[in-house]
Amino acid sequence: MVSFQTIQATLARIEQAAQRSGRTGDEIRLIAVSKQKPLADIINAYEAGVRHFGENRSEELEKKAQALSHLSDLKWHFIGHLQSRQSKTVAQYAHYFHALDRLKIAQSLSAKLVEQQRTLPVFIQVNVSGEESKSGFACQNWQQDTSQLEALIEVIKAVHQLPQLDLLGLMTMAPFDANEQSLRSIFKKIAALSRCLHVRLPEINASQLSMGMSGDFEIAIEEGATHVRIGSAIFGARAT
Repeated sequence: MVSFQTIQATLARIEQAAQRSGRTGDEIRLIAVSKQKPLADIINAYEAGVRHFGENRSEELEKKAQALSHLSDLKWHFIGHLQSRQSKTVAQYAHYFHALDRLKIAQSLSAKLVEQQRTLPVFIQVNVSGEESKSGFACQNWQQDTSQLEALIEVIKAVHQLPQLDLLGLMTMAPFDANEQSLRSIFKKIAALSRCLHVRLPEINASQLSMGMSGDFEIAIEEGATHVRIGSAIFGARAT
């Protein structure tokens, strides 16, 4: 069961990591990853002060959003790989989308959002680790391979032009078994990429960084994360 003490302990760790990076915990958004967890756990976390929750399956997002629609300040973050046929559900129920990994999906979401007269803040997912199992635009060699950087810039420009999408920044996932040195390298690389994009595209204010999960969120915050996606540290391990 999710407890008030667990939430407070997690927030304290966020605050301490933020202070180590010269910020405060208020500058970091905690997203409690509630995928595969029952409504009771979400309600417990909500009553403990959490307002942002992450789901990675469109059907589960729809059911939970409908069941908890009376909690008007609860915000849903869709954090999973999205297929075009799922765009309508995400456009209708999600308040944020963290895994924009194809221009086709951006176009599909934009069309559905126009129909529903909603705006959806989004993060573009990039793969800076080079791990083949990770989705996202290839950016593992962006500092040496200018073609990767230029390709990403063109995607960002295209997304920025699509109606009803609000581009917030970049998202990445680090390898689950990476050591601290590797984690820092990956998070530093995406932070540097974000700064480069700000210089190249100053008219597009998309400097937020969604990175860090239960096992590495403190390192991610120290390296510049603005959004952390924490599941097991709050809800406990999931059944496999």
